[in-house]
Amino acid sequence: MKRDKTKQIMVGALPVGGGAPVSVQTMCNTKTWDVEATVAQIRAMEAAGAEIVRLAIPDEKSARAIDQIKAQVKVPLVADIHFDYKLALIAAERGIDKIRINPGNIGAPENVKAVAEACRSRGIPIRIGVNAGSLEKPLLEKYGHPCAEALVESAAGHVALLNRYDFDDICLSLKCSQVPLTVEAYRLASERFPYPLHLGVTETGTAWNGTIQSAVGIGTLLNEGIGDTLRVSLTADPVQEVKTGIAILKAAGLRRGGVKFVSCPTCGRTEIDLIGLAEEVERRLQSIERDITVAVMGCVVNGPGEAREADYGIAGGKGKGLLFKKGQVLGTYPYEELCDRLMDLILSEK
Repeated sequence: MKRDKTKQIMVGALPVGGGAPVSVQTMCNTKTWDVEATVAQIRAMEAAGAEIVRLAIPDEKSARAIDQIKAQVKVPLVADIHFDYKLALIAAERGIDKIRINPGNIGAPENVKAVAEACRSRGIPIRIGVNAGSLEKPLLEKYGHPCAEALVESAAGHVALLNRYDFDDICLSLKCSQVPLTVEAYRLASERFPYPLHLGVTETGTAWNGTIQSAVGIGTLLNEGIGDTLRVSLTADPVQEVKTGIAILKAAGLRRGGVKFVSCPTCGRTEIDLIGLAEEVERRLQSIERDITVAVMGCVVNGPGEAREADYGIAGGKGKGLLFKKGQVLGTYPYEELCDRLMDLILSEK
């Protein structure tokens, strides 16, 4: 696909925008002042593939923990600031890699000026995080309700404010809990602004519902060439956000690496426990990091052809199945042996 060419910013050592790969973010749900717990969670996020991690900074105690946390992790850190601009100043002093402010609640223009100056002097980018739930009162009065135009107008006003203070290392997000509105807002923003866009559908719910809404919203935009970094928002373990974000990038063809798993839907032709077999194979593949495609197919209609297209695969028959490797049949095995045989084959070729 043709991707939008946006301005590039640096979040620590990680480039965002300007043709850089789309990065995956998440956010800690620990108390930031609890350094030990926060570091432990960030390390789990790093292991899952997180490339940027955001920290809630609701108070001075949390802000003053940033340098202690940063010293123990590798991933760039973002300070999430609401209401009290002075917390952003402390975060900048403590070595934060990026600051996120919400234009609807950061306060007077002088507050934004102070944050801009602190960040400019240290090379820290700022994400303007516009949210449908915290739009400025004049915009709500003008439009009557949150809409794409209101979100973009809010972003434009705060971009202009930062530019007034000679600050341009900006990233934008325009989030809403409604997928169509979110998509419309990002489309308008991509036409209007040169800045990298942080994609996300906010307040999507638990892992099941949130994954579906995020995949539709974020996936739609990515396939239109829009978006430079993303966060999947789930009421779940933040590590799950990372895994879901990576999966969305893979589905959009923007990320390779790790196992691509393919299995067919069941139908009346299936004569093995395909669901049980597919779930077991997928579970056992989770620890494998190789860039391979593995197929588990249920019958002779599409199974052999699909399995041949994979690096490794199974095509089910009546109580048995064929084992494939790169298009070549290696043998026929009873159903009970298929998973073990497949995994033995994959693991033997590390």
